[in-house]
Amino acid sequence: MWSKIFGGSARPDKVDYYEEALALSREGKFHEALTSLRLALKESPGDPIVLQQIAIAYTRMGMDSEALKTYRHVLDRNPHAPGAHYGIAFILRRQGKQAEAVEHLEAFLAGDPPEPDADEHIAYARRALDEIQGNAGADGDEF
Repeated sequence: MWSKIFGGSARPDKVDYYEEALALSREGKFHEALTSLRLALKESPGDPIVLQQIAIAYTRMGMDSEALKTYRHVLDRNPHAPGAHYGIAFILRRQGKQAEAVEHLEAFLAGDPPEPDADEHIAYARRALDEIQGNAGADGDEF
């Protein structure tokens, strides 16, 4: 009651489904995380970040076709979404579709995402691209 009077949230106990999903994913509870992500998507329809997390959950559950479909949905709305290109590239690579993977790796690298934790992903994508194109480094990392 006091929160209504003073302008606070009418639902202070409201669940942050997105954060809940991330926590569940960290625990390896991907089915539960997917449920929370779907609820987050209901609250924020079409949110590309939520959709990409859904695709990641699908990937971790071994549902590559659903993950690809979800990533492509993100790209339909935002053709330059780096996370979607990154996710698609590594699924395609695992499926042996190297030429298609190269296209998405190049699209990902062309955007150089500004997030501070992106450096590791950028380096990984560059190594994968080099390996596909036959320029693998001497360290012999496999992807």
